[in-house]
Amino acid sequence: MAFPPVLLLLLLTVAHCANSEPEPLPRGCGWGLVRPYTLLCDLDSIWGVAVESVAAGGVLAAILLALVLLCRLRHISEGEKRSGVGPILLLLLGILGLFGLSFAYLIERDESLCLLRRALWGLLFAVCFSCLLVQGVRLRRLGRERRSPGGCALTGLALGLSAVQGIIAAEWLLLTVLREGKAACQYLPLDFALACSYVLALLLAALTAASLALCGKTRQWRCSAIWLLVTCLMSLLLWVAWVGFYLYGNNWLGRSPEWDDPALAIALVAQGWLLLIFHAIPESHVCLRPPPQPTAPDYFDTSQNSTRMRETSFDDDTPLSHRQFVENQGYGYNDENTAGLRSGGGAGQHSSNTGARPSAPFRSNVYQPTEMTMILNGGAVSTSSQSQVPSAPPTYTGRQLW
Repeated sequence: MAFPPVLLLLLLTVAHCANSEPEPLPRGCGWGLVRPYTLLCDLDSIWGVAVESVAAGGVLAAILLALVLLCRLRHISEGEKRSGVGPILLLLLGILGLFGLSFAYLIERDESLCLLRRALWGLLFAVCFSCLLVQGVRLRRLGRERRSPGGCALTGLALGLSAVQGIIAAEWLLLTVLREGKAACQYLPLDFALACSYVLALLLAALTAASLALCGKTRQWRCSAIWLLVTCLMSLLLWVAWVGFYLYGNNWLGRSPEWDDPALAIALVAQGWLLLIFHAIPESHVCLRPPPQPTAPDYFDTSQNSTRMRETSFDDDTPLSHRQFVENQGYGYNDENTAGLRSGGGAGQHSSNTGARPSAPFRSNVYQPTEMTMILNGGAVSTSSQSQVPSAPPTYTGRQLW
């Protein structure tokens, strides 16, 4: 008995669905995405697809760089480099937040989404610019004192500076939304720009710290200071551009409500890639670069002879062949003195032989008896002595001549 009413209700539902026309989807969107997510695939509003693609690439790049830093952290042995890893990881977290927040501007706004945009905009920029500021302080200390604060201290300082912007954003939302009863999506652009004044102050402080870091005594960290200075300058130019366009450009072009979200989304993506390319990647390369290995002294370099003469003795710098020839001369002089003591006055006849004799190549390697030694042995050298070369006496340093 209940089957005919159920069948009638089903027929009425099908007829209503057939008579009602479905909402047309934008060009490029299939059945997977519907409103309010159509900007992610709408080819008529191409800026949404472009921002989505660039932001997705930035997310992948930031995640890969963070994973590389975490995997190679135990190989960073120098304390000066390890202190910069914490601020870099915090900066990469802020960059991920910037890219993720850009997707919120590709969705049609409602109250909850507008609250999220207004709360996270200044906070994420404050995190990024606080990391730039503490990096400037770190490079300044390394340039002057050749030592840096710990990585945990620098990260805590950056988080503390960022928390101030979080308090400012919370108070602004409480005053405008709860106290005055205004909608979260309805706010003046000038109020939004003034709420980010603390973020701009952090950027100017980071620019000052980077400029001071260039005046350090150590040239090792000057390249990092230059990259930081370039990042701060380009970020400042970007902020001047988007604030000027957001406040005055849209009104001048007559596109005030329509182009507000594209301007903010493009500013987020551009700032994220700027921080990633000009600071995060070069600073990570400096931290991951292995320390230089100590090189052995080059004894064939003639420019180091004066230094080695001051650091070592003259005997160590004298070549072995010259040293053996001088010691052979000293040994012959001792033999002649002994002969003079034995013969009484015969030493005078051979005094002229005690001078320096011309050196032959074999005299540096084979012991040669002096003339006085040959006279004492009978005036001739026996065949056995010629066939067997006597061993040379040890020198005054205790080393054999060959």
